[in-house]
Amino acid sequence: MREFGKTVVAAVLGGAITFGASQAFNENDSKIIIEKTPASFKNVAAYTTNPDGSVQVDFSFAAAKVTPAVVHIKSTMKAGARSGRAQSIPPQLREFFGDQFGGLEQMPQQPSMGSGSGVIISDNGYIVTNNHVVEGASELEVTLSDKRAFTAKVIGTDPSTDIALLKIEAKNLPKLALANSDNIKVGQWVLAVGNPFNLSGTVTAGIVSAKGRNQIIRSEGSIESFIQTDAAVNPGNSGGALVDLNGDLVGINTAIFSETGSFAGYSFAVPTSIVSRVVEDLIEFGEVKRGYLGVQIRDMNSELAKETGLNVTQGVYIEGVTEEGAAKAAGLKKGDVILKVDDKTVSSVSQLQEAVTRHKPGEKVNIVIVRDGKEKDMKVALKGAAGTPQLVRASSSETLRGLGADLSAISATEAKQLGITGGVKVEELYPGALSAQTEIKEGFVITKVNKKAVKTVEEVKAAIESTDGGVMLEGMYPGNPTVYYYAFGK
Repeated sequence: MREFGKTVVAAVLGGAITFGASQAFNENDSKIIIEKTPASFKNVAAYTTNPDGSVQVDFSFAAAKVTPAVVHIKSTMKAGARSGRAQSIPPQLREFFGDQFGGLEQMPQQPSMGSGSGVIISDNGYIVTNNHVVEGASELEVTLSDKRAFTAKVIGTDPSTDIALLKIEAKNLPKLALANSDNIKVGQWVLAVGNPFNLSGTVTAGIVSAKGRNQIIRSEGSIESFIQTDAAVNPGNSGGALVDLNGDLVGINTAIFSETGSFAGYSFAVPTSIVSRVVEDLIEFGEVKRGYLGVQIRDMNSELAKETGLNVTQGVYIEGVTEEGAAKAAGLKKGDVILKVDDKTVSSVSQLQEAVTRHKPGEKVNIVIVRDGKEKDMKVALKGAAGTPQLVRASSSETLRGLGADLSAISATEAKQLGITGGVKVEELYPGALSAQTEIKEGFVITKVNKKAVKTVEEVKAAIESTDGGVMLEGMYPGNPTVYYYAFGK
């Protein structure tokens, strides 16, 4: 990060797959069982007694348990395929990565390769990894610890948390149970297991250095509440396991803090409190249904307390509420300070995000605020992200994969500016029917499909799915009043 005079880089140097399954199960698939450990469980095998009676930590039990459940992921992007990840790399990272990412644009005739790690969470082949490990490639190969290799499909991805769920066709696989990351403590021993520099089954040890770290990746819309550790993590560890001494999963290794791209003392993992919630939605829906408060917020501290005249130095300060958001509907307002969510103390923006992101739209959360010097209990029914477009990625829908497009419904403000009642924007194009059969460009706003008005991505999908044969899209480009028509065959 620039504030620290360093650059944070993702721990895997490569992209991967945008194609996959939109459903978690098929008729021949057995039910997925994600095992979660009881909070009180402690394995005495993690400690050994020396002849003099002293006790020391023993990592061998956890290492032996975890290593078979961590896989190596190799991704391949077809020659000439677009890479949203490569194009989104900021200038300072492009300079560091050089031809590894910039070369994707200069040498489209050469397929690009990437590698990372993943964690088996069910014995019938469900694997958790990072979104940045599986973004933008056409083929994905998973190699197990016993050297068996499988082609994987993507069940769904969540760029906001950088989590993805994969599936391979296999049974009776070793798996890891998900521990409750809320229970881990700063100073507690953890192990990082992955495939740095393609060195399979590498185990490193460290302690939890901090919890709830945010502003690490700083990508738009990111939800960050990382576990920070000093366990060595390097390129290729992305998507691998962070485990406790019981060998149970507490996080997915995601990023490193470094000037060079190699480990320099700190690494960051998405906690299982977030991972489990994301995985459950990806299995059920193929995408994450996330509730939002609809607030603009910042960390409360002594400086802000002095600035605002409030007699509180901890919590999360509400700088504003969105007009149609959940917070405004519940009576929250600018100047309130959020202290707790569902009886859990929140002292930072990252902790508030982590607490809220566990809930779906429509679910209610209990919030304790400070207003006019007094604590007040509020019940808030969460909503979707009010007033913001909801991006639906091609990887989450068979119909959108066929189109080769990420779509989002435009906001009411955008619709008013365009002089229309609503529409659906083409956010990004990939290989598919649109790029192959039409000259449509990114930014195009679809207003009608086969002369039927559409305002949501679901309406676009339904209109296409109900059509046999040709499909006609009608719409416009922002800043251009001309009505355009694009036709393609299913």
